[in-house]
Amino acid sequence: MRFFEMVPDVDALLALEPEELAGVLLAHLNTTELQRGMFHPFHFFNDPRRVFAEYPNRHEEIAAPFMEAWVWLEREGLIVPDTGSSNGWMRMSRRGARLTSRVRVNAYRRGNLLPRGQLHPAIAQSVWATFLRGDYDTAVFQAFKEVEVAVRAASGLGPTDLGTDLMRKSFDKQNGKLTDKKLPVAEREAMAHYADRVA
Repeated sequence: MRFFEMVPDVDALLALEPEELAGVLLAHLNTTELQRGMFHPFHFFNDPRRVFAEYPNRHEEIAAPFMEAWVWLEREGLIVPDTGSSNGWMRMSRRGARLTSRVRVNAYRRGNLLPRGQLHPAIAQSVWATFLRGDYDTAVFQAFKEVEVAVRAASGLGPTDLGTDLMRKSFDKQNGKLTDKKLPVAEREAMAHYADRVA
């Protein structure tokens, strides 16, 4: 896929951050006929007038940000040195070959922002796909909903207990089923306030 097909406006192209431009570059590499599946940064950047022919008079200006994007792809292991050759030839990694569009690259980047392993399994199961799509408001709402469901189940409260009331009852400094009676009263009160704010 040609760069111009993905981002026809040269100023919009130049405004992209290296990791965003990397999505454009990877989509191009994955859909362009490459000799033996390999490519070389020298051949790619040595003749910017050819590579970026559809952006007249901006070739050199465009080449520098694309080099930054190339380095990002290498750092992420999406393009790797070819094991059967030397002199800087690269090939697509297995992961890179799966990221055939800018959409998939963006989903990969978002996944790295919040590693799935850091989430509770119940939250990851309900919100991961939404998060990867970039629908952060909905993902946060779904995550808080999962917290609310877990608190309600652990405290034995009913379906009419919601939000702030649910948290206040569950973590009440005297009678809350989820309060830690071994803590000083001030700390139990602080936990109740914290749980209240989470809701």
